[in-house]
Amino acid sequence: MSTAMFYYQTFVNDISYKGNSPLVYSYEQNLSVGTVVVVPLKNKSVMAFISGVSVAPKFKTKQIEKVLQLPPLPITMVELALWIQSYYPAPIGVIAQNFIPRSLLNVHQLPIYSSSAYKIKAVLPKLTNEQKNVIKQVTNSNTYILHGETGSGKTRVYIELAQKTLSAGRSVIVLTPEIGLTPQLTSEFQNTFGHANVVLTHSRLTDKKRLDVWNKAINTTHPIVVIGPRSALFIPIKDVGLIVIDESHESSYKQDQSPHYHASKVAAQLAKLHNATLILGSATPSITDYFLAQTMKKPVLRMAEIAQVNTYSPPSIGIVDLKERSHFSKSRYLSNELIEAMGKALKLQEQTLLFLNRRGTARIVLCEQCSWQAICPRCNLPLTYHGDAYRLRCHTCGYSESATNCCPNCKNPNIILKSVGTKAIVDEVSKLFPQAQTQRFDTDNKKLERIEQHYDNIKSGKVDILVGTQVLVKGFDLPKLSVVGVVIADTSLSFPDYSSQERTYQLLRQVIGRVGRGHRNSTVVVQTYEPNNFVINAAVRGRWDKFYEYELQERKKFVFPPYCFLLKLVCRRSSVKGAQNASEKLANELRQGSLRILIEGPAPSFYEKVGNKYQWQIVIKSKQRDELIKVINILPSGWVYDIDPINLL
Repeated sequence: MSTAMFYYQTFVNDISYKGNSPLVYSYEQNLSVGTVVVVPLKNKSVMAFISGVSVAPKFKTKQIEKVLQLPPLPITMVELALWIQSYYPAPIGVIAQNFIPRSLLNVHQLPIYSSSAYKIKAVLPKLTNEQKNVIKQVTNSNTYILHGETGSGKTRVYIELAQKTLSAGRSVIVLTPEIGLTPQLTSEFQNTFGHANVVLTHSRLTDKKRLDVWNKAINTTHPIVVIGPRSALFIPIKDVGLIVIDESHESSYKQDQSPHYHASKVAAQLAKLHNATLILGSATPSITDYFLAQTMKKPVLRMAEIAQVNTYSPPSIGIVDLKERSHFSKSRYLSNELIEAMGKALKLQEQTLLFLNRRGTARIVLCEQCSWQAICPRCNLPLTYHGDAYRLRCHTCGYSESATNCCPNCKNPNIILKSVGTKAIVDEVSKLFPQAQTQRFDTDNKKLERIEQHYDNIKSGKVDILVGTQVLVKGFDLPKLSVVGVVIADTSLSFPDYSSQERTYQLLRQVIGRVGRGHRNSTVVVQTYEPNNFVINAAVRGRWDKFYEYELQERKKFVFPPYCFLLKLVCRRSSVKGAQNASEKLANELRQGSLRILIEGPAPSFYEKVGNKYQWQIVIKSKQRDELIKVINILPSGWVYDIDPINLL
């Protein structure tokens, strides 16, 4: 007598499976949706989870090899995986990697966690009237934009809402845009709710630690708080009552690999599945998020006052014209006004932060005699000079070579290093203030140099001068910081992209917001080649309302989000002609079709050559997002796509 078989649709966790449909496997027992299993795929065993029940197929099926002794993934996780597959089309094997750790395959037995109910451990700061008003307005499962100025106490609001959620027996997810921000935020939540009830997850944890977090979440019977970057959305929590996206405007919430999801969209869907509250917190909300909130009549909660008892004056903010070289008699890069403010801060044992949205010592290496330029041979992009290693490096493909003492073309020894970088600023500061403790923080830092490894020293004031890029300006509260210098405010304005003005405004407001938080009197010096630029002036004066109106007019005029949906298509070929021909062929085919789309291009990509391949791109706009999904579904092989891209570079 033959044994009855059951058939299951599965999401297999292996990138070798490129299909867009779940694979069907059989098993002799009845299994629940969400069950984590091991299945055969080609000539190997892989992790998978059951996404649905299937009727007996007409083809022969392979059997599930092993059922893991774990609670099934919450049904909300399975539904989220299915939603991602339809909203951000991508191979099943890629999507599944977000939901179950591959390291499970090599684990014989997972530890059993004994969970306990949380207890408030810390005495929380008294709520301000604005904070009380915001908390009072968060009354149901809805999406809220929390537009709170830097220093207005958004984290205190998050903790209060988390306390209410945990008291109701439901868990909390708190997202941060950068791993470097997690120590500060985790510490505040752990001090309040205890270490056992607050778990941290991110990509820099070891496989074992990430598996421990995943295992704790799927096994716990008590509510917990999960803190981490966008990947924290996929931790298998059974009942989520609150999701917070802190610094929700940040570009790092967009996944730059397949599936090209945005954390705010995934969080909104997860909140919907759990009937949970979603908070998008930012001092500079996304133009698109704010517009959609107003259009859909979603609540916008406002906090403008400094939360800390403040007896200090607002920051003194000055703009210095970089073209007026009389301001730079003491330094090539730092104005006399900025140097004077830094000197005063050092005497008072206060800190300075110098912000530059660049890496390396110089962006362009150029011969002033014959105009030779150091270019990456694989990407055709300017190489960046790194003085500490005396190397030229490409930050797109990783190519590097030794720096040169003279022009390889005309042998001229006068090589110009254009566009200052963070390392050059550190060298300049060391000459001006040799007694100061100076430290650089950017994405070139090695593991032990990263800001999360030095946060306690920075907060306590052991570092006098901080020099860095975006990693320094996202959410840190530094009580001893009194001077902020923006070395070149125009950097991101120079990029040919529709989001460049919004990005410039956000960065300037974020860096200015590192001071004026009620700790001490402070000074901000903004150096710019365009002192009369509308965006820079709006950021300096904190006129978000004016900038929002201005930017919406620009977006509407040129048909960019939020007035359309975007799809970026990129083809890579071994020759320029090959990339151009493939792009023109696809563009013509799409124009001849019946889809309701607007086609821009084709044209060479901003980064025209990457890794010995030439790139051309097509930008497609549509009022209906489903039309872009249709384009994705008919793409020829060899094309890369990004739906809802945050930039078109």
